[in-house]
Amino acid sequence: MPGAGTDKTKRWTRSGGPVVILVEPQLAENVGTTARAMANFGLERLRLVNPREDPLSPRALAAASGADLLLERAERFEELESAIADCTMVLAATAREHDQAKPVVSPEQAVREMAPRIAAGETVAVVFGRERNGLENDEVGLADRILTLPVNPAFASLNLAQAVLVVGYEWFKLKTSGALPFQTPEKSPAAPKQQLLAFFADLERELETVEFFRPPEKRETMVVNLRNIFSRMQASQQDVRTLHGVILAIAEGRKGPARGGVLDGEEAEMLRALLAEHGQGRVPSERGPVRGLARLLRRNPTEAERAFWTALVNDRRFAGSGFKRQVPVGPHITDFVSFPLRIVLDLKPEEESVEAAAARAAKRAWLAERGYRVIEIRAADAERDVGRLLDELAPVIAARSAGAPPSRSDPPISA
Repeated sequence: MPGAGTDKTKRWTRSGGPVVILVEPQLAENVGTTARAMANFGLERLRLVNPREDPLSPRALAAASGADLLLERAERFEELESAIADCTMVLAATAREHDQAKPVVSPEQAVREMAPRIAAGETVAVVFGRERNGLENDEVGLADRILTLPVNPAFASLNLAQAVLVVGYEWFKLKTSGALPFQTPEKSPAAPKQQLLAFFADLERELETVEFFRPPEKRETMVVNLRNIFSRMQASQQDVRTLHGVILAIAEGRKGPARGGVLDGEEAEMLRALLAEHGQGRVPSERGPVRGLARLLRRNPTEAERAFWTALVNDRRFAGSGFKRQVPVGPHITDFVSFPLRIVLDLKPEEESVEAAAARAAKRAWLAERGYRVIEIRAADAERDVGRLLDELAPVIAARSAGAPPSRSDPPISA
């Protein structure tokens, strides 16, 4: 295929159609592009009346973009009368009124009138005028019909090839009943409901894993909306298999199950307790494990941490304080930290082992020595009444923002 849409391996569609007559065309390029437009819609008979340039010139052939045969077969005449001598019906294409009592038709009407005559073996011609001023009155007077296009009255002039293209399009559409040259390939049959339901089950299971359906009371509506999105696609069997693969790749990663899975609230509590007992995995002069644990804890918050964080970021009193969740500070992972205010909020579980308590105390001391104000928050208070907790925390944060002197540590909030 030498060009987009040009395929010499396919059969040339011959649509019959009218003769195209160009009266005194001035530019070789316009003759070439007219041939190209005719070839697009299976028109093959081109007649030229006194062309200024050779229709086989290099510029005309280049503009034809492969429709050379039409230019080679083009007939030449000295006058319009000779060019239409064998025609039983002639239409004059013009964008101007010529004040002549002739029927005025659109391209669609014109091809409907041409079709039975051409089918009967008659010769029908459409005449197009010069690029500069179109057809003269006497030339229009030779026609049986005036053909004009529904264009902007204030800017009605079309390029010569464009005008031929519109007429050719209407003719070809009539002859082929508007059939398109190709259709969407049916590479895979439509997906049955059983396959879709299996996909929905997989999708919803993975979304449950990452706690997408929140709040719980809206789960049913969210599921229905998701199913409607995919149902509107009218997916094929291959589409659904591809979507299955996408969900699997996201859930498991390229090399097996994704690292850092999501735990429920109770499991997250156990994870935090285990990390606390082991000093949160600290390794001297090694920050990689600490950052990995921070990512793991961000992915697996406890119910208390989730409730507190959601309330904190949605409370305008704390806007601009710069709090971040589960961020390493030195060798330690802080529950909540504001670097601009140098405040650490330490979430304390109801029960913790001796080892975990010692690790927490060591962390508090390390942070306090470096100018951080450490405020302890009881996890039970965060779950029970987070609003009250934030009310008590707000003046502390406001004072810090106003430049109050740092303290090495503070008593628990809601003590």
